[in-house]
Amino acid sequence: MKLLEYKAQKPFQQKHLLTLMDYTPDEIMQVLCRGAQLKALQQARLPHAVLAGQSIGLYFTKPSARTRVSFEVGIHQLGAQPVVLDVEAIGMGQRESIEDVAGVLSRFLDGLMIRTFEQNDLRTLAAGGNWAVINGLTDDFHPCQALADLLTLWENFETFRGLKLAYIGDGNNVAHSLMLGCAAVGVDIAVATPKGYEPNYDITAAALRFAAQSGSTVQVLHDPRQAVHGAHAVYTDVWASMGQEVEKDARATLFADYQVNENLMRFANNNAIFLHCLPAHRGDEVTAEVIDGTQSRVFAQAENRLHMQKGVMAMVLGQKNG
Repeated sequence: MKLLEYKAQKPFQQKHLLTLMDYTPDEIMQVLCRGAQLKALQQARLPHAVLAGQSIGLYFTKPSARTRVSFEVGIHQLGAQPVVLDVEAIGMGQRESIEDVAGVLSRFLDGLMIRTFEQNDLRTLAAGGNWAVINGLTDDFHPCQALADLLTLWENFETFRGLKLAYIGDGNNVAHSLMLGCAAVGVDIAVATPKGYEPNYDITAAALRFAAQSGSTVQVLHDPRQAVHGAHAVYTDVWASMGQEVEKDARATLFADYQVNENLMRFANNNAIFLHCLPAHRGDEVTAEVIDGTQSRVFAQAENRLHMQKGVMAMVLGQKNG
């Protein structure tokens, strides 16, 4: 099967993307297929203004480079109008309740991409208005990143079946969404963290339920070599995420044995690739030799954020234009 030719099992029903936990494996594959189709159109310089006439707000309470640029460019390419919202002026949850913000802004906007801290804020926004809410990152999940990662895997291996991805480091939002996405499409995933930094138990349980359907495996380990053994992709992230800066020095000591370097990569499959959601701290979670080496796919992976986010927007907002 070619990803571009994936046949949906059921009509797509999702109105938001809050977490991949809300999606069926079939819906995840539909979004991946749509993102791949839009990427092909963009590479061929063919117009694809499937969201013409719509307006999508962008709201950031966390710093952003890739997310802001990729969403803003992607919205333009889909023919819609991006509206970057002033966080201080709106004062969501402070100057005005989240419910009231949703009630007002959803009368102006067809969708909202939000990058923030609390996952519950997204559910409140989604329930508060007739619009599509898309998770650009929360403390719990990073679904758009995981979708871009899955597209990168497919482009390198042309399948999901039989693949293994090893995630090394903190059991954070990136790890959570990767576990859910990999398990749903049939990629084995092994997560290795220091003790006390494992992924959330309930999210792990959800990934295991996906894995039971797809026939894949989900492992949470403490030995990075065991996790990387036979892996087709080795993935890491910064040791201290946004909001954890005060823990940076302590984490540097705790995570020292979890650096992805050439020695660790030798335990992976011979054709293994290296992935990182960026920004990267060379010399901490990954060495320069690995991230700048021939196995690295981090910039292709970053580009795929653009295409997969377009796929998400086209699916959850495209029904209005359909």
